[in-house]
Amino acid sequence: MVPTAYYILLSAALFAIGVLGVLVRRNALVVFMSVELMLNAANLAFVAFARERLSVDGQVLVFFVITVAAAEVAVGLALLVAIFRSKRTADVDEVSVLKG
Repeated sequence: MVPTAYYILLSAALFAIGVLGVLVRRNALVVFMSVELMLNAANLAFVAFARERLSVDGQVLVFFVITVAAAEVAVGLALLVAIFRSKRTADVDEVSVLKG
């Protein structure tokens, strides 16, 4: 049986890669993918802790996180397509919708 600490270390590594992706990259699609990677890292930690405690609570929470992530992707991609159609770029630094 694999120890829970290994799952938590993997989750922390995936979360760190996601944070780096959000901070370093400027493409909106890569930022969305990095956010999804962070959410999946949190899901892995939830499932690992639920397995450790032999409960279903973490798995139920993962279900809700996946549901919220799916909604976030749908809304985020719709916004990205709308911004790309008007500005012709997906670069986060070049797009400033509030400036008009």
